[in-house]
Amino acid sequence: MAFDVQEFKKEYQKTFEELFAYSYEDGSKTEQFIALGDLVRGRYSEDWIQTITNYNKKKEKQVYYFSMEFLPGRMLKSNLLNMGILDCVKQGMEEMGLDLDEVARAEVDPALGNGGLGRLASCFMDSIASTGLAGNGNGIRYRYGLFKQKFINGYQIELPENWLRNRNVWEVRKENKAVIVRFGGDVSFTQDGEGKLRVRHENTRDILAVPYDTAQVGYNNGIVNNLRLWSAEIPYGDEARFSTEEQREEVKRITEVLYPDDSNYEGRLLRVQQEYFFSSAGVQSIVRYFKRLNLDWSLFPDKIAIHINDTHPTLAIPELMRILLDEEGLTWDQAWEITKKTVSYTNHTILQEAMERWPETMISDLLPRIYQIIQEINRRHIDKKTPLYGEELTQRTAIIANGQIKMANLAIIGSHSVNGVAKLHTDILMADTLHDFYVMYPQKFNNKTNGITQRRWVQIANENLTAMLDETIGAEWKSDPEEIKILKAHRDNKAVLDKLEQVKLANKKRFAAYALKEMNLEIDPTALFDVQIKRLHAYKRQLLNVLHILDRYLQLKDNPKINLQKRVFIFGAKAAPSYYYAKQIIKLINAIADMINNDPALNDKIKIVFVENYGVSLAELIIPAADISEQISLAGKEASGTSNMKLMSNGAVTMATLDGANVEIRDNVGEDNIFIFGLKSDEVQEYYRNGVYNSRDIYEKNPRLKRILNLLIDGTIPGVETEARDIFDSLVMYNDEYFLLKDFDSYLQAQYEADKAFSDRDRWNRMALMNIASSGPFSSDYTILRYADEIWKIKPQN
Repeated sequence: MAFDVQEFKKEYQKTFEELFAYSYEDGSKTEQFIALGDLVRGRYSEDWIQTITNYNKKKEKQVYYFSMEFLPGRMLKSNLLNMGILDCVKQGMEEMGLDLDEVARAEVDPALGNGGLGRLASCFMDSIASTGLAGNGNGIRYRYGLFKQKFINGYQIELPENWLRNRNVWEVRKENKAVIVRFGGDVSFTQDGEGKLRVRHENTRDILAVPYDTAQVGYNNGIVNNLRLWSAEIPYGDEARFSTEEQREEVKRITEVLYPDDSNYEGRLLRVQQEYFFSSAGVQSIVRYFKRLNLDWSLFPDKIAIHINDTHPTLAIPELMRILLDEEGLTWDQAWEITKKTVSYTNHTILQEAMERWPETMISDLLPRIYQIIQEINRRHIDKKTPLYGEELTQRTAIIANGQIKMANLAIIGSHSVNGVAKLHTDILMADTLHDFYVMYPQKFNNKTNGITQRRWVQIANENLTAMLDETIGAEWKSDPEEIKILKAHRDNKAVLDKLEQVKLANKKRFAAYALKEMNLEIDPTALFDVQIKRLHAYKRQLLNVLHILDRYLQLKDNPKINLQKRVFIFGAKAAPSYYYAKQIIKLINAIADMINNDPALNDKIKIVFVENYGVSLAELIIPAADISEQISLAGKEASGTSNMKLMSNGAVTMATLDGANVEIRDNVGEDNIFIFGLKSDEVQEYYRNGVYNSRDIYEKNPRLKRILNLLIDGTIPGVETEARDIFDSLVMYNDEYFLLKDFDSYLQAQYEADKAFSDRDRWNRMALMNIASSGPFSSDYTILRYADEIWKIKPQN
């Protein structure tokens, strides 16, 4: 894909003028971006075609990664980097009087994901291509995706995120690959001439699934894989059946928003429609590809691996069964063997309430044939396992129970591999959450600790650090992330430590400029930047962070001259629209920010920045500027976390409980380069078992904590009387579900240890360096190669 600067300039000018019929100099930033995007897509299209042709010609085994979310972030720079033309394009644009960074900012973040699950899926797509694996993504092309978050008077307001308003330059609509997905109707059976049962569907509501393909460009290897996202449309020629506005709206709704409000029946029904829609479309597309290979059906698992990312795509299992049984005429045993060998499942939670369950009646009405197949899978499971494991244990693993269909149970029973995403998480799944299944299927369970792609999170997000690393240890770490460990040799090199400090300061100044411009908030770049960016959820304990901030606030109010480390607390988080408690916490944080940021008596010792509409692009701005990475979930609740890995790779020091992948981060960086506090997972489990935890008791006996908590109910914090009272009650009256009060003293101690470390600049810079130098093993490239070798059984192409 080599390009020289003059050639680029000529092509860019030509592309722009063909698109807009005037000079690029007169174009808006959005038009300049669209022209550049079109040019780039044209450059990789030959490799895209060639990659697909090679896979088909060699009949390569391919993996299909099914995920409800993909959160790719802006793709321009990522594509330029992976194609090896980033520097050339940057120089060419500069010579044309354009700034690549400004043009890149005109790209809208695709609103296709929510948090870690979706970002992981996109890191994986990048790594699958970059490690030379034959792989594809399968998901939904949401018209609005996740909501756009606005703060009005401190409250979260959800607005539509119209990310497609100026078209998506990276996607290609493939009408010729569209399939029909059926909902509802009646199922009956007839015998054909050979005495075989045939399934008949009547009165169904048929929806056209149209794929939009997006190239996944591998890093400097010429491989371009495919991410296929499906859009729901009215079938061609079937417009008469969708004659009313309401009927047409129902079709649009299927691929309109990510995670519709599931606090009511209609919202949950829409969620199931979405899940079946993209699962069915994806499986149909895969079967169509396999049939072109002209191979025996028994070879299906040798050519196809379907991976389901969490329980959302679990309906791919009965859908594959349906096609093999009803359309291809296989026997149940043949179809079941193929399905199990083909499908693998990643579990992303240990929270039982987060494992999807759907009402039996909902599935039977919406997907009558799928419901019959699930019933039969369940019946055979019970018949087979009861004699071996007894009725009690078998019933606990049943897919259908108490009028509910349990998707995690179906995912485990219908797949050949079940993996957790951090060592601790997998251990908890086997010992507790999924223990019954582990007893039955020990061979299925395995761990694949999550990873991130340093290409985006260091090379693109932190160009200053990238240049410093290249200069200090060479560029090999870019293609082999483990090589970053060479940096450890410089941990006592004062010149390198000082340079690292300057890189961090420059990134902090960049974020400070953003806060001033966008929020009219002045922050000191030399202060300690304390960062917590993740979904707003009670178990992630943003509230514990709030209690610590209030403790500092009280100290400064008591003694404005106290020698306290200056800090900027940075939050980024969205709460699910129906998650009332999480939205109350957002309001509380914003109210405290208003109070603290406008109190001159605090001498700017504390500032709070809560960024609106947190997403990938904001993460790329915040993460390189972070000094502390808050990973403070209650031990045993977070599956893995991946922000912890992104932050450490940019030189933030982790403040953590021993939860998720924090355990492995500690093992890699060493005790001296991380701040660990709080209960351990087994201690938490013991509290649950013996039921002796008493938060009211802690409140009464800990005067420092009591004083902080009383701020929530004594009127000190303006404008949150209801929210703060509810939060106080949850912690004191309703026994503090996530043990914030128990971990508070330990957390405070760790925070003041961090203050001390930060004041010793050499010590802090050494800790930052050791975090960067220890981040290599958390590359998603290595994670993906483990998936490929141990689960999918596919090998890199190059």
